[in-house]
Amino acid sequence: MQLKTELTQLLDIEIPIIQGGMAWVATGELAAAVSAAGGLGVIGAGNAPADVIEKEIDKVEKLTDKPFGLNIMLLSPFAEDIVKLALRRNVPVITTGAGNPGKYVKMFQENGSKVIPVIPSVALAKRMERLNVDAVIAEGTEAGGHIGELTTMTLVPQVADAVDIPVIAAGGVADGRGLAAVFSLGAVGAQIGTRFVCSEECIASEQYKKAILQAGDRDAIVTGRSTGHPVRNLKNSLTRELDALEKKCVDPKKIEEIGSGKLREAVIEGNVDHGSVMAGQIAGMIKDIKTVKMILDEITENCIEVLEEKLNLIK
Repeated sequence: MQLKTELTQLLDIEIPIIQGGMAWVATGELAAAVSAAGGLGVIGAGNAPADVIEKEIDKVEKLTDKPFGLNIMLLSPFAEDIVKLALRRNVPVITTGAGNPGKYVKMFQENGSKVIPVIPSVALAKRMERLNVDAVIAEGTEAGGHIGELTTMTLVPQVADAVDIPVIAAGGVADGRGLAAVFSLGAVGAQIGTRFVCSEECIASEQYKKAILQAGDRDAIVTGRSTGHPVRNLKNSLTRELDALEKKCVDPKKIEEIGSGKLREAVIEGNVDHGSVMAGQIAGMIKDIKTVKMILDEITENCIEVLEEKLNLIK
């Protein structure tokens, strides 16, 4: 039995799983490994300039001939350059975040790319459908990094009911049980981020991976709500500092300044005490580091087992 869904057909992939476009973490190495193993690997552009991201595209195309994606953060100062790069390199799938991709959708699709924005609400999902995007990623607040307010459990079915395009669930999925659950909510697949951080192919520092492996169920907390751009990180001295400043009603711009560059500090330099260790609430479920293929195979097999067990219960 294989997990063939509308998502596998849409993206020409074997497993209905997209890897999250995590800044600094989602490099060419990780994206290529996910795509080669049957999912859709995604390069995270973050705030990087186009020449840096082009090298990541080169890596993917050297390592696999399978489809891959590029996540464009539309608030990046280099967003326009990244868009031009994606068009020039004919990137098969574009996911977007932190902004409205409206003015780019048609040009991407005319260039042969699928466009899949990340959305945190029903209203934005409807707006994206009117733009004729190919699908949406409904991301719940359980996710790591920048988040919305609604949980995956409540957001996904409401979005699935509100739009006629495919819905991909994100936030809180780390194993086959989670994938089976989002199918039940109306999704055609899942976007997974934190689980892939703890893979052999991920270039994140050993300290970053270890922090996730040691995390408990309540360690992924939210900071920066006062800035309007809340972020889910693992608790450390940085989150405690930011929390104290927010309680004192410090200017949000000051809080954003303190957080600037902290993700790279944790991911690349390994400073997990005062860096930003972005991770989802499922961090407490992750207890080992495996190859990407092992992770995807386990999720697929576990999901099929769960679905078959539930079918047997209702026979």
